[in-house]
Amino acid sequence: MARMSTVGLVALAAIVSLIGAEAATAAPEPSRVKVKVWGTQGGDAPILGRVTAAGSLEPWRPDQKVRVFFYRDTKPLFSKLVPVTKGSGDWGTYRVKTTVRRPGRHAVQVRYYGRGGIEPVAPDSTVRKHWGVSFPTLTKGECGPVVEGFRKALNEMAFVPSKSRCFNGKMERAVLAYRKLNQLGRSARAGSRIVKKVYSRTGRYRVRRPELGDHVEAPLSRQVMVFARGKKPYAIFPIASGAPATPTILGTYSFYWKDPGYNAKGMYYSSYFIRGYAIHGYKSVPDYPASHGCLRTFIADQPRIYELTKIGQPIYLFGNAFRAWPGDAAARGLPDPAAFD
Repeated sequence: MARMSTVGLVALAAIVSLIGAEAATAAPEPSRVKVKVWGTQGGDAPILGRVTAAGSLEPWRPDQKVRVFFYRDTKPLFSKLVPVTKGSGDWGTYRVKTTVRRPGRHAVQVRYYGRGGIEPVAPDSTVRKHWGVSFPTLTKGECGPVVEGFRKALNEMAFVPSKSRCFNGKMERAVLAYRKLNQLGRSARAGSRIVKKVYSRTGRYRVRRPELGDHVEAPLSRQVMVFARGKKPYAIFPIASGAPATPTILGTYSFYWKDPGYNAKGMYYSSYFIRGYAIHGYKSVPDYPASHGCLRTFIADQPRIYELTKIGQPIYLFGNAFRAWPGDAAARGLPDPAAFD
């Protein structure tokens, strides 16, 4: 074989260079990525429901991936790089699932960043697809993951239902405390509006006297009792304070005596903070101030409350127990619309 002349080699190199330059400057093939959302109804997904984001990408190329972004209230939640599987034509498909754990306006957006090489494909992106969140009414005896999530949210805000997947009496009292604290009607009903608020973690108690350290606060206008360490509340219970004729004393005191069991007056596991004023369980704990000045608690809650109170521990009592507030049907003499939520 005759050797190629120097001129021939130069010419060949020039041709190869020209072909490479044309390939490098060739416009990439347009791509199109699509996304749809499954698992919603009427534009909403149920709380703790599974939402599927799935779609297609064309043209398909080996080893393609799309990045799927999830948002809540316009803020990024997380993203996931998802492989694209070849479809029946010149296109591919992808699929990813997420669980809806919080209220808000959720959205998904998918981006394809393009592919280089001998068959370049241009980047593309979808618009955001949105959905809301729906909430059920929870009833006593109901069990399941939504009830368990509701219980965990109450726990995070210092309300103390039992560690259960079922809506029991202890959870009813925690709901009552939440509603009383937030002036939402003095009942234990967990309607969809209440469930949404609790899942949102709204309605937390703000400690008034953090300088007292590990202490108790009783905002009588809300008819609840709060155990707190500094600024952090850790246990909130519903109470009934003193009636108008025998109001609960206000001020800051310390527990000086504890009396286990029942006494002759039917007071159960009493913790006294000044003279005859005490926190104690009682057979009747109405949704309004009704005691002889003590802080009445439910019998079922009191052993735990008695365990939490310590000799020398401060208690701060404040507020107007007889002030009417929105949702207080007894004070207004009207049906309470909040009680039906």
